[in-house]
Amino acid sequence: MAVFELKNCLGIAGVMLFSYLLGSISFAVLVGKLFLKDDVRKYGSHNAGMTNVLRTAGKKAAVLTAVGDLGKGMLSVVVGRLVFAHILHVEPMYGAYLAAYCAILGHIFPIYFHFKGGKGVLTSAGAAVLIDPVSVAITALIFAAVTFTSKIVSLGSVVMAICYPVVTYFVSLAFGRDPVPLTVCAVIFAAIIIFMHRSNIGRLIRGEELGFGKKKKREPADEQKRS
Repeated sequence: MAVFELKNCLGIAGVMLFSYLLGSISFAVLVGKLFLKDDVRKYGSHNAGMTNVLRTAGKKAAVLTAVGDLGKGMLSVVVGRLVFAHILHVEPMYGAYLAAYCAILGHIFPIYFHFKGGKGVLTSAGAAVLIDPVSVAITALIFAAVTFTSKIVSLGSVVMAICYPVVTYFVSLAFGRDPVPLTVCAVIFAAIIIFMHRSNIGRLIRGEELGFGKKKKREPADEQKRS
């Protein structure tokens, strides 16, 4: 029994560590260095995310960043499911959510990049696509409608996060699943996204948030402080 418990602990710790380290790969920083020859966090919003890459380095760089961020969220879920199902013989959905949360944590606080990362939207979306594709598809439509109407990515992200638990609840009911555990997990996803967008929410309230058609000056943060 002790061996089984140790095996479980090692398996859970392995999933958490792998997912966190995978999430810590900041594609915004790596792609930014490729296109800008500099750290994207010195420009625009100083955020290591796709939106800031789009504003400062262009569409190609943003696409590469998006693919990387989505991919690491998806891969973490795959690994979490496999370990829990075939090694630990535990409900794989638990492994999927645990891996997703750790990957998002790594994205927000990347160990390779001084713990200064992005806001976790795309990594969350990549993980959620494999966990609950129907709910993600519906909330993606909501995100697209809000974003392209307002031209403000952060507004679309916040509205999507708010809607995600509600959509998850009704989709779970429609498919005959217990909605409570899935909705609770969706609330955690949403809370992370909303918390990481708290500064954007403040700017939205003040009417200061930039749309994706507008660019901030590509001026390094250190130079801005000295000027």
